[in-house]
Amino acid sequence: MAERNRRTVRDLRRGNRARVLQRLYFDGPLSRQELGPATGLSSGSISNVVAELSAEGLLQEAGIVDSDGGRPRTLLRVAPDGGLLVGIDIGETRVRVELFDLSLTELARTERLLAQHGYDVDRIVAHVRTGVADVLRDAGADPHRLLGIGIGVPGIIEREGPEGPDGKRTAVVHGQTIGWHAVPFEQLLREAVDVPPEVPLFIDNGAKTLGRAEMWFGGGRGAGAAAIALIGSGVGACVDHGDILAEDRTSLALEWGHTTVQLRGRRCRCGSIGCLEAYAGAEALRERWREAGGPLPEDADDETALAALLAAAYPPPGGPAPDRIALSLLDETAECLGAALADLVNLFLPERILLGGWAGLLLGPHLLPEIRRYANEYALRHAAARTTIEMGRLGPDAVTVGAATLPLADFLTRGGSRPAPGPRPEGTGAPSRTATEAVRNRHRTRAS
Repeated sequence: MAERNRRTVRDLRRGNRARVLQRLYFDGPLSRQELGPATGLSSGSISNVVAELSAEGLLQEAGIVDSDGGRPRTLLRVAPDGGLLVGIDIGETRVRVELFDLSLTELARTERLLAQHGYDVDRIVAHVRTGVADVLRDAGADPHRLLGIGIGVPGIIEREGPEGPDGKRTAVVHGQTIGWHAVPFEQLLREAVDVPPEVPLFIDNGAKTLGRAEMWFGGGRGAGAAAIALIGSGVGACVDHGDILAEDRTSLALEWGHTTVQLRGRRCRCGSIGCLEAYAGAEALRERWREAGGPLPEDADDETALAALLAAAYPPPGGPAPDRIALSLLDETAECLGAALADLVNLFLPERILLGGWAGLLLGPHLLPEIRRYANEYALRHAAARTTIEMGRLGPDAVTVGAATLPLADFLTRGGSRPAPGPRPEGTGAPSRTATEAVRNRHRTRAS
């Protein structure tokens, strides 16, 4: 009984700390007097929690405001230097690693291009290992101040194996379009990345991390339900329901790029036919433009090809006439995207749809009016009338920002408590030969 009571008191204290931290993070700066009604806590509880968090360096004063007839009130905010976060985007064309403070201000970044080597697992793990080391070195940062590392990857994320000390199983990635089949990615990273063993890793689908960033800080903020599309070399999406602080908030990654938009259509890199990704992904647009006779070098990558396609369709004033083939190809792309977005509208009834991803940010300014028109034509009228379709607001770094919010959300939920230091697992600091060989053998079996 005594043990249960101690546990209950500890949980209550952590919950109070979490309420204060979360409210200050999303709505601050706030005074102690404002925190009471905002969190539902008594003035005594607010005073105790604020004193604790301030003593730990997690809160700081952010100015003073006058009150009506009373003493001036001190504003509080979450201290940006209260910890460090790493966000990583395992993208279709590059691995981007960024180091942030608690306010998600970028402190350092590095990128590794993937054009020549693709999704070789060992190479990706090496890019993450050296990228994390580089940003910590460039910022002169202490790895022991890391609150966690968040990683956004293509594909389906599942948790397998025995539960760890935190009650969670390790993340395994199933990325059919990139040739990853049950890759034990979290295990490989844990054994390779040189950070203290208590620093947690958070791995999720890249479209979900993009969606989280837009819901927290971008075009989805304040929406009860939103769908966020990631258009890069491939295509993905997520659907987010609920307030960012609500306990019943849900976020669902969708393999939206592999919904069918054309019966007996083009072959997709997933192996199926007629997928949205086979028409709207930048890799597919490169191939379609080349097939149509577009002037592209053989070694042109997806980014170069998409820029050339858009330049041909929308030349600058005084330039050559718009290329009719390029315009027709992009109109077909807009119709495919509009029809696929209509499916999201009909299935999930979102208030907002946001278009993001590096290719989406290039296509959107030219195609958004037509995408909206086609979406309205294909969607149910009442559902479409309730949905707006806009561009994402966070730019090409949205996936890394969203990845960094994974450890940040965990930190806020735990009331600012940090994982206890523990012994480094045997073999940490170099890739596990056993785990790496298992991945290689799996790929050899697949190839044969």
